[in-house]
Amino acid sequence: MDDWLIDDDRLSIERKSVLPGEGFFTPDSFDAERDEREAREAIEGAGTVVVADPDADGLACVALLREARGEAALVPAGPHELDEAVGYLAEYLDEGADAFICDLCPDERDDLAGLDDLVERAGRVSWFDHHQWGEEHAERVREAGVELVVGDSDEECTADVTLRSLAYEFDDRFAELAAVTRDHDLWLQEDPRSDDLADYAHWEEPEAYVEVVREHGADLPDDVQAFLAERRVEKEALVEKAIDRAEIRDVDGVAVGVTYGRCSQNEVAEALREQGADASVIVKPAGSASLRGTDAFERCHEVAAQVNGGGHPKAAGCKPDVYDDMLDYAHHWTTHGAVAKQAIVDAFRRLPEESEASD
Repeated sequence: MDDWLIDDDRLSIERKSVLPGEGFFTPDSFDAERDEREAREAIEGAGTVVVADPDADGLACVALLREARGEAALVPAGPHELDEAVGYLAEYLDEGADAFICDLCPDERDDLAGLDDLVERAGRVSWFDHHQWGEEHAERVREAGVELVVGDSDEECTADVTLRSLAYEFDDRFAELAAVTRDHDLWLQEDPRSDDLADYAHWEEPEAYVEVVREHGADLPDDVQAFLAERRVEKEALVEKAIDRAEIRDVDGVAVGVTYGRCSQNEVAEALREQGADASVIVKPAGSASLRGTDAFERCHEVAAQVNGGGHPKAAGCKPDVYDDMLDYAHHWTTHGAVAKQAIVDAFRRLPEESEASD
């Protein structure tokens, strides 16, 4: 494939909004070889290693660990990469080194396949999180000998959990960093700095982000603010495209805003909330989707759990299993995610009554 076909810089905003980024077109086998090589380089020889989701919450945990322990090698891993990351730790961690897993929750038992080998190899294994854990997974992790601390997903982000779980006296800027991170991660939207942290974590390399917030906390320096202002020109244009495509559907009495596009999901969801949506579904060109709730709908994690995902009551993510080959993806792009949208809307319809869910 010619590089120019997937070159983001040559695409109009309209086409960029419909198509996934360049990384989507890299084969998983190539990514897997690179990821394992980079993980091995980070893990070997390190006294402390942390596997973390490379968003603002996960990376804040890395900053806290580095401050408390003087070092913490980072292995970035998204929710669907947890099993590989645990396997890397089990294979490459130095005997007696400490391992931390932050801001990640196992969706399947296979995610924990390498956990016993890791515990046997490590000096200490700690797991800090705030997602919705199933009792079976929590019991499995604790029985393996892992220190598991799971915060209330309505009250804490994982940075909060890490801050209170480490035996270290942190400067005030780290408590403030956790609070501002929580504002975004729980979608409270009360501190404008939280959008800065979220955007910066998304656009910057993880190592650079960690070092900046470790030094400056939630108050990002001027050069970073200038970087954000420049990148937000395109971001806002992509958000507008997604808002323009949106429709609000009545799904068993719940007003669900549904749209498609490569965009920042929180801004789109907020616009749909202002238009009357109780919940929002933003389907992405790469096939995944973000779900956002409101005070009127706090069951996003239940919807996501039905379509290969999970998360929190007001914020969740998923990737419906509706893509068998590249023709399915071609259909996805040309129909603006029609099949994925329907799969998620159907998941809303399958929700049990509130009383049944409570029982």
